[in-house]
Amino acid sequence: MAGPLAGKHVVLGVTGSIASFKAVDLASKLVQSGALVDVIMTYGATQFVTPLAFRSITHREVVTDTYDVSSEFANEHVALARRADIVVIAPATVNCIAKLAVGLADDPLTTTVIATAAPLLVAPAMDANMFDHPATQDNLAKLRSRGVAIAGPMPGRLASGLMGMGRMVEPVELLGHISAALGRSGDLSGRTIVISAGGTQEPIDPVRVITNNSSGKMGYALAEAARDRGARAVLVTAPTGLPNPPLVEVVNVRTAEQMALAVEEQVTVADALVMAAAVADYRPATAAEQKIKKSDDELSIDLARTRDILATVQGSFLRVGFAAESENLVANASDKVRRKSLDLIVANDITDADSGFGSDTNRVVLIDRQLNVEELPLLTKYEVGHRILDRIRDLLAKAD
Repeated sequence: MAGPLAGKHVVLGVTGSIASFKAVDLASKLVQSGALVDVIMTYGATQFVTPLAFRSITHREVVTDTYDVSSEFANEHVALARRADIVVIAPATVNCIAKLAVGLADDPLTTTVIATAAPLLVAPAMDANMFDHPATQDNLAKLRSRGVAIAGPMPGRLASGLMGMGRMVEPVELLGHISAALGRSGDLSGRTIVISAGGTQEPIDPVRVITNNSSGKMGYALAEAARDRGARAVLVTAPTGLPNPPLVEVVNVRTAEQMALAVEEQVTVADALVMAAAVADYRPATAAEQKIKKSDDELSIDLARTRDILATVQGSFLRVGFAAESENLVANASDKVRRKSLDLIVANDITDADSGFGSDTNRVVLIDRQLNVEELPLLTKYEVGHRILDRIRDLLAKAD
């Protein structure tokens, strides 16, 4: 499976805001993700960015005039509306939002929105006072009540020089919002998937910790894949260098015990728990209250066993574990399935350069409760996430 946007037809509407320059970057990122992008610009947008900028990136004609007889859409102004998998308006001005709320269709963009059955995502961009105005808030509430996805705005420095709420969501984050909107009615819609990620950190003193090389990439990719299939994705994560995935509920923890408590809280309403985190097996028996000073003497640290989260957490949910092994991959992973009574385990060889810690790809083996083994080829971690979710979907369907 390719990325969530590959092959999708995205209609990108751009309205008259200084944030229009971000729409050029968004169009570029959409094209790089494999989407077919058609851009519709309002007159106001053309005062900030030229149609040529978008045409150069999308290699597609840019629509600026409903009555342009030279346009491929001139004789059938709803052609884009029928073709679209999603319509994204970024940036969306206060004027555009007001027109959408009352159903006006007086330009190519609003005409397309009225004519399409595709999902609509709106990314507001405006001055903070305009965003806070009761009329704007009422209009946004009307759009939400119709199922329109609203992304942002974000706080920050605005074009006026003031600080406040009104900045358009950054393009890289908008990609997540678009993927989620496309998958809102996916095959995991209505399900809650709790996923752990990252390597826990067990403190030795206020400065030093015992940890591991986990990057968290597999767990984060799983959370994004679950979101993109309509699930409520909850990510319980130890510290990583990764940004929070858009529209994923993130619970930040540090230690194995904190992760155990957070997982116990989240799985009360979960359909499945996927423990992709690299949870420390041992922690210092006691952590020093002050930084341990270096000396010429040897230092010994007594270690205590941490809780086995998968083996001890209670509830009627599917249990999916991970096994990062350096030898006897299938045998060791199969043993974990039996000992922890797992529905599925995902095993990978951490000595493989393509699927070790920190890589963007993974080569895994899936082993189910009956110890059936399926070896997957080298895939991106996002694609591996979907293969795991395919199994979860099928197991949930059997349990219903």
